[in-house]
Amino acid sequence: MFEKILERLAAALKNIGIPYMVIGGQAVLLYGEPRFTRDIDVTLGVGAEDLDKVLSICKKIGLKPLTPNPESFVSETMVLPAKDSKTQIRVDFVFSFTPYETQAIRRNRKVKMGNQKVCFASPEDVVIHKIFAGRPRDHEDIRSILIAQSSLDGRYIEKWLKAFDHTFPGKNFLSIFRELKSDTQ
Repeated sequence: MFEKILERLAAALKNIGIPYMVIGGQAVLLYGEPRFTRDIDVTLGVGAEDLDKVLSICKKIGLKPLTPNPESFVSETMVLPAKDSKTQIRVDFVFSFTPYETQAIRRNRKVKMGNQKVCFASPEDVVIHKIFAGRPRDHEDIRSILIAQSSLDGRYIEKWLKAFDHTFPGKNFLSIFRELKSDTQ
């Protein structure tokens, strides 16, 4: 089910020229320990001004927006939640054009699914996203990635987490990462 949606999504985003990367639980399945996930999270390399393009993709591949006023919701949250009409699988589109997200999208890993190559965030960028989210489930996901991926670029992860620590004082992203990393050694 998930693979078919990811294939359709990858084809539609490629056809319209929107850069993206799959993050969240689907990426953890690729790099870490298998676990149940209910949705697909996709970071888009465009801002909210391209919402019409994303809405047209949703319509084309059978996704229904979950908010009655997508324009207002996206302008407030930078997220468009949608649901596949056949499977009821949720797809969250995250609009972003920050320097970090732009670089992370360029670093994507293409994974063949059916006839498509689907762009997944690199394992390092999944770790960064999960640190930023900070829920207990995210910390477990990070541990599983750290255990399964022995050749992560720790300097890259630490560089961005240090930058985020300066942007968000008191969050201590870097120290959380280092603690999780020491838990897996």
